[in-house]
Amino acid sequence: MSTTPPLLGIAQAFNAVNAALGRACAWLTLFLVLGTAVVVVLRYGFGIGATALQELVMYAHALVFMGAAAWTLQRGGHVRVDIFYQKFSGRRQALVEILGNLLFLLPFCLFLGWNSWDYVTASWSTLEKSGESGGLAFVYLQKTIILVLVVSLVLQSLAELIRYGYILAGKLPAPEVKHG
Repeated sequence: MSTTPPLLGIAQAFNAVNAALGRACAWLTLFLVLGTAVVVVLRYGFGIGATALQELVMYAHALVFMGAAAWTLQRGGHVRVDIFYQKFSGRRQALVEILGNLLFLLPFCLFLGWNSWDYVTASWSTLEKSGESGGLAFVYLQKTIILVLVVSLVLQSLAELIRYGYILAGKLPAPEVKHG
């Protein structure tokens, strides 16, 4: 009977949280299509402005991209230039992933979190509303999506570091490398 090491359990929990968030955000793309269609039909078909719906589409758009970024990372869906990487062994790829997380992703997340914190908290302190007539009263929630991005990417980066650390240590099998 094998038990999951505690660190791998934490990584799996982070993966589960980001997968759930990512899947939920992915479903918002259906709303993006329908909401945009309704805005266009109302505006150009009936001459009716739908500011609140247009802003809601904008909020959903931000959430699709920022809320699903960590899930996309988890699934290996971000664009990468892998001319050399694809020929590396699984353990060498793990080392590249660890260095990429430590040198690029985590510092980026810390920079973005640090620089957006005041922006988001200032919006929350006034419960910022839309400046548009008929707009939504939830601008502070939209701005909070930036911090959702930061937190989810940090959690996913930690999960990746744990997994690749186990691969480097030989405690997990390296992913099969596809050459070609």
